[in-house]
Amino acid sequence: MRILFVSPYLPSLIRVRPYNFLKALVRRGHAVTLMALQPPGDEGESLPELRRLCEAIHIIPHSKTRTLLNAVLALPTRFPVQAAYSRSPRFVQVAKGVLAAHRFDAAHVEHLRGAVLADALGDLPTVYDSVDSISLLFGKVLQDAPSLKSRLLALLDLDRTRRFEGTLTRRFNQVTVTSDADRQALIELGSDGSRITTIPNGVDLDYFQPQPVRRDPLRLVFTGKMSYHANVAAVEDLVHRIMPLVWAEQPEAQLDIVGKDPTPAVQALGQLRRVRVTGSVPDLRPYLAHAAIAVSTVRYGVGIQNKVLEAMAMATPVVCSAQASSALRAQPGHDLLVGDTAEAVARHILDLLASPEQRERIGCAGRRYVEADHSWDSAAAWLEQLYLAAGQPGLVER
Repeated sequence: MRILFVSPYLPSLIRVRPYNFLKALVRRGHAVTLMALQPPGDEGESLPELRRLCEAIHIIPHSKTRTLLNAVLALPTRFPVQAAYSRSPRFVQVAKGVLAAHRFDAAHVEHLRGAVLADALGDLPTVYDSVDSISLLFGKVLQDAPSLKSRLLALLDLDRTRRFEGTLTRRFNQVTVTSDADRQALIELGSDGSRITTIPNGVDLDYFQPQPVRRDPLRLVFTGKMSYHANVAAVEDLVHRIMPLVWAEQPEAQLDIVGKDPTPAVQALGQLRRVRVTGSVPDLRPYLAHAAIAVSTVRYGVGIQNKVLEAMAMATPVVCSAQASSALRAQPGHDLLVGDTAEAVARHILDLLASPEQRERIGCAGRRYVEADHSWDSAAAWLEQLYLAAGQPGLVER
């Protein structure tokens, strides 16, 4: 098939879902043309690989002035500010030229921020990857986020986003999400469940695989984009509520917080003697490979936690909160360890630190789980079926 892949940002190792969808589709023999906005701060590190993969690439710069204007114009309306973010007259112009010059079998449109870009695609059959229910996320942010700014932004857009997500299957032929909880949230908002498909995130099993290196038996690691409010809340919980319980019994335990753009609050955690904040690193794998345990203590969120899948793929035993594993079919106690309280998470960490055999068992089971349940090729096979279904006439209410 010839697929027009539309994204509000450049797919990359950080924006893992569209990047690996695209790679798997090309690997399965499809010709992909990428149209993507390039927002401020996106330096395009993934462009060389994307150019190698794609039949053609059209990158449209998206300035901060444009995004601010989009937000201001959306405020007096009922349209979500997050969706208005990507309005781009330049994108519309480029899309018209691309569609006039080439024939495509289907379009793939990524995320709420990309939804408005589909308006430029005319009648091209479209699969919309919502990724998560953003309404569900905003509701959790409003309830649990420690940052007042995050809660206010969620409050601003929550009702608008609920209305918008209730119309997704009237706007798009087919819709995908990462978890059944997100699918159910969209159905409850009014979208047609018969056209919403759960496609879990995969993990690149060749890139993230066990390494022949010695693990530090007292080192823990937390990975993620450290400007994201849910990750900030998670590491603050980890350092202030969980690690004191660990250090009380194992004072030599060390914690690495690994990920780009740490906020000042996260950077401050690195001043503690047993905590290291790395900031951006060129490769996460050495940190996962050397750690005895990967920890994910997110208290709120939606969809699948990629950090958990990546650690499991490297056979690094995972200890996590119930929220971090809620979208997985992994078996707690076998594939990973799950704690509902700070005390339970700390106990799991201490038990693993005390038992190399248990670390080995949990790590190997985690690797087997992702091999069986989280292949990007399987995800791409689902997408192929949805692209074909999107082309059936009469599916979408216009």
